[in-house]
Amino acid sequence: MIRVLLADDQEIVRTGLRTMLEAHDDVTVVAAAPDGAEAVRLARLHRPDVCLLDIRMPVLDGVAATRRLAGPDVADPVPVVVITTFDLDEHVHAALGAGARGFLLKDAGPDLLAQAVRAAAAGDALIDPSVTVRLLSHFARSAPRPAAPAEPLTSRETSVLRLVADGCTNGEISVALHLSLSTVKTHLGSVLAKTGTRNRVEVARWAIESGLAGR
Repeated sequence: MIRVLLADDQEIVRTGLRTMLEAHDDVTVVAAAPDGAEAVRLARLHRPDVCLLDIRMPVLDGVAATRRLAGPDVADPVPVVVITTFDLDEHVHAALGAGARGFLLKDAGPDLLAQAVRAAAAGDALIDPSVTVRLLSHFARSAPRPAAPAEPLTSRETSVLRLVADGCTNGEISVALHLSLSTVKTHLGSVLAKTGTRNRVEVARWAIESGLAGR
């Protein structure tokens, strides 16, 4: 069972998200918060598998809450997926930089919502090529070129990296490269280690900023 914490300042939105998530047998909502500060407190108390945070909240916004739960300096980060009304909201860029694994629009629908939660719980991320990669590209335009990887990437690792940046899941990469799922995971783990990134969103950003994926 995937345990989820919800945070949104509108009760009707929290209720709707809970209803959509709990329509799936493998997902349960363990806590819900009306602001970012309460979300951080409840996340530390309940240790959910995934936190689903709105960007715009009182007291502590979704970006700041994400940084406290999943930022680079957090020793034991909690997977965070952010949700927003606007797919080009500048705060989404900040949330990705703060450690969020991905994001959804609030009108994404119950199936995509559940997919994103499952992906985050599995250590993966739902990256929508039509939205998330565009945001990453926009974010990367003004970013400095990142450091070279600790070790050169192999040709196969580079192929995996580019497909991750294109928004492909491990299953889709497996089919595209004719590799087993376990082999894809091994290559991705090596890419993460060599690039110093922690998840798919960070490695996608690294690929775009390095010029290995299209902006």
